[in-house]
Amino acid sequence: MNLLFSLLLTALMFAHVQAQEVFVSPKGDDGNPGTIEKPFRTLVHARDAARTYHRITPARSYQAFTVWLRGGNYDIADTFELRAEDAGFPGAPVTYAAYGHESVRISGGMTIPSTSFHPASDPGTLLRLPPESRQHVLQVDLRTLGIRDFGKHRQFGHGLPVVPAPMELFWNDSVMQLARYPNTGAIDIGPIIDTGSVPRNGDYTNRGGRFRYTDPRHKRWAGVSDVWLQGFFNYGFADDKIRIALIDTIRQEVTLASPHMYGLGSGQNFNQYVALNILEELDQPGEWYVDTASGLLLLWPPGDIKVARVCVSILEQPLIALDNTSYCILKDLIIENGRGLGISIEGGAHNRIVNCVVRNVGTVGIMMGQGARQTFPHVTADEYAGVPSSREVGSFHSHMYLNSVWDRNAGEQQVIEGYEIYNTGSGGIILGGGSRKTLIPGRNVVTDSRIHDFNRRNKAGAAGVIVDGCGNLVSHNEIYNADLQAILVYGNDHVFEYNHIHHVALNSNDASAWYLGRNPSDQGNIVRWNFFHDVGRPDRKWMMGVYCDDATCDVRIEGNVFYHVASYGTVYSNGGHDIVVKNNIFIEGYGPAYQLKSMWYDNGISSIPYFFGEKGIYTRRLTKDVDIKKPPYSERYPLLKDWLDFLPDGHTYVGMRPRRNVFDRNVLVKYEETFRLVGKYAQTEFGENYITDKDPGFVDAERLVFQLKDNSVVYKELPGFARIPFEDIGPRKTGERK
Repeated sequence: MNLLFSLLLTALMFAHVQAQEVFVSPKGDDGNPGTIEKPFRTLVHARDAARTYHRITPARSYQAFTVWLRGGNYDIADTFELRAEDAGFPGAPVTYAAYGHESVRISGGMTIPSTSFHPASDPGTLLRLPPESRQHVLQVDLRTLGIRDFGKHRQFGHGLPVVPAPMELFWNDSVMQLARYPNTGAIDIGPIIDTGSVPRNGDYTNRGGRFRYTDPRHKRWAGVSDVWLQGFFNYGFADDKIRIALIDTIRQEVTLASPHMYGLGSGQNFNQYVALNILEELDQPGEWYVDTASGLLLLWPPGDIKVARVCVSILEQPLIALDNTSYCILKDLIIENGRGLGISIEGGAHNRIVNCVVRNVGTVGIMMGQGARQTFPHVTADEYAGVPSSREVGSFHSHMYLNSVWDRNAGEQQVIEGYEIYNTGSGGIILGGGSRKTLIPGRNVVTDSRIHDFNRRNKAGAAGVIVDGCGNLVSHNEIYNADLQAILVYGNDHVFEYNHIHHVALNSNDASAWYLGRNPSDQGNIVRWNFFHDVGRPDRKWMMGVYCDDATCDVRIEGNVFYHVASYGTVYSNGGHDIVVKNNIFIEGYGPAYQLKSMWYDNGISSIPYFFGEKGIYTRRLTKDVDIKKPPYSERYPLLKDWLDFLPDGHTYVGMRPRRNVFDRNVLVKYEETFRLVGKYAQTEFGENYITDKDPGFVDAERLVFQLKDNSVVYKELPGFARIPFEDIGPRKTGERK
């Protein structure tokens, strides 16, 4: 009877208002009928109204259903879920959208009233604060606001799971800096006393390393608990955050509480770290700290607290989750202030996220498909076997490393369009879809979006866009301001076009703007009509633009413009086959425009068993994960079939010798070094390329408009050089999108 009464009541409500729309407002009431004059209060109630509409409406009468969100803050304590029963239909989607031009915030945090802040007065706190800070720092007792979950600092980094952030603080939508030293720059790692155990080599004794510190400031932290160091503790592509176990001020040594993946190293200009979570270093506006024992939050306000919006993150789960739903649209919303994911999308089809902002979250902005729950209790790469899990990133990369055909259930024909993602902890978006096993495309799309400042926490593996699966598209985006990759690729037949990628790989080494590696069956990827500039730094010697690593095969790099890109190769191939580089413009790179290394006859010679042996990763990936000698791979990629065959000498694998690589019809402008081939059998066919020390006729090089004029000398020197659609690169305005 209760259900029947509810259905009748809802039917009467929809008879009173237009059945295909309801309104919700932070000032509303869930007892209201959901009209614009009397809106609902919560998203959950509005969602349930949409469910009821579909339950009581005959299928032939379905119309598009819209939940209009009026302006304001929607603080949520749990994930807002859309499931299979929330699906729309072809031509009749269910839309959650901001009404008019009103600002709608869906927040996983809690706003702290300015009246809750008072001058710091706790004696113990004042004693620990730097003298110059004491008169500026304010405190608030979070427990009086009902906040007792402050989160937990945990180790994360290369070979470890992506974990939710502890509590973070936001001031007028900007992320505030947890008290750290130094305020700018980083500290050099001193001489290594003990590398610690090295998990990469199978040493799981879990012994933290020890090194001599180079800055006397460490004396201030002796005896202080829960101090963390974040930096590059050996290689420039492998970041880590590790807790200090002991500071010995007599020997001037730091002992870490746990090991780094590769053991400690020093001496390179990227072997540096910053120290975090130290009340004794709260010494400038914008810095803050939480005393988890007392519940006090300390903040040196960067402005007038009375007019500021101050918020702390609370929710560790995704703010929004679309689980096996279809034909749902999120539009013009701001999703912010969570400790974990912004949006999780798993399964389903034809969902769209349009013109939204995702910011100030602890891990990844948007994730399509599953992540993985760690089962191996140590830092690791090769030995890891995890459990696919929903709504978390976790050990995504480690699990993918051993399961290269992992279908993460990312759905199909999903579209992320016109959004902005920034101030995320561990990357911008993870885009999956399609099957590597069957080579059926996912046709999922990320387009016309801006992704920036996405490395606040994780660096390695935390790219602006990560792509896996088969047959997905990344187009017309701007990706910038990152310590490591802009785009990280797994899988087949993806297209990357019309993207503006700049100021990435800024603080790392052995890094790049675009990366694919270690799986020759990842075939058919296309990089075309993109503008890459200011990638890497001249003082970091192993930086690449488009990086085809460890025998990557079959990448077509065509029609791109590169300016101030990379020290080790604007395009770099490490032993690859079928890398075709055509019709690109290379301008003033930091190193060679093109480098191909025949790695098995150079630095990779000792690794041949690891890659090609009976249990080697190439053997597993090309014969077990997929079978390159059988359909669909033998038919789609026939040039790959003999890759694991032996040459006539009986011990050299065909895949060890690069072949069919082409560098043709490219323009090189003001390059001190043009091409570099390293190692025996470093094959590349060089066609007709135009090399010059002069401006070949750019429209406006000073303003970085590298479109060639119609009368450019290039068209004379390279007949048939195709015009690059430079003016179409980057995000388009709403009316310009197809």
